[in-house]
Amino acid sequence: MSKPTFERNIVRREGDADPVDILRYLRAFLENGGIDDSILRSNLGLFLTASNLTKVLFIADVYSRIIDVPGSIYEFGCHLGQNLVLFENLRAINEPFNRQRRFVGFDMFALDSGYPSRSDIDGESPEIVGDSYTLPEDYPDRLKSLFAFHQDLSVTPGESRLTLRKGNAMETVLEHLNDNPGEAIALGYFDLATYVPTKAILDAIDERVVPGTVLVADEFNFGSYQGASKAFLEYLGHRKCKVEKSRVMTDRALFTVL
Repeated sequence: MSKPTFERNIVRREGDADPVDILRYLRAFLENGGIDDSILRSNLGLFLTASNLTKVLFIADVYSRIIDVPGSIYEFGCHLGQNLVLFENLRAINEPFNRQRRFVGFDMFALDSGYPSRSDIDGESPEIVGDSYTLPEDYPDRLKSLFAFHQDLSVTPGESRLTLRKGNAMETVLEHLNDNPGEAIALGYFDLATYVPTKAILDAIDERVVPGTVLVADEFNFGSYQGASKAFLEYLGHRKCKVEKSRVMTDRALFTVL
């Protein structure tokens, strides 16, 4: 099917119920709907689907839990960096004068694709064995620039609060912790899908969590990601946490350190 094109009038064709077609029409409306850019920027909710909005609401709920917790936000497996940008904007809304809230994203970015540390525990889901995460070589620089634009729109612009660590997170987290020996962690977001890196990083950051630190398991008790769940269950063996299923995204679990 060719990409739909529109002039001034956008009309949904009778019987278009296929999700792929619907997303094509939303994109066509966004690009060619005849809405002035200055108006469009304030009405992007026109193009948010329920699944898109659910993710934003989930991230907002996570952030609300750490407002009174000192420390930085670490994301392991940040991919495009959407969560990091959302977290910065939520900082600007909820604690606009908190300059100490810093953001650290760990990812392979363009260096590799897929998950290099798979084990038998992890299974063979397409998301784990595939190569859908490869990005342009300069993507980290693009992300830093995009993040800076968002930060500059806040009441506390200036030096970037974002650090990106490119490479194997099991190694780069140790480098980051060594470079920042006094940095506490308020939030650790884990989207690594596999056992070995999740386990290694939970162990590495354990001395930096504080009472109230929230650890998010993007894949917990999820059939296709047994390894990530196992790593968190083992972590509970020595670190007392309150464990909750997200009410917004039920496949996410929140571990609040006690």
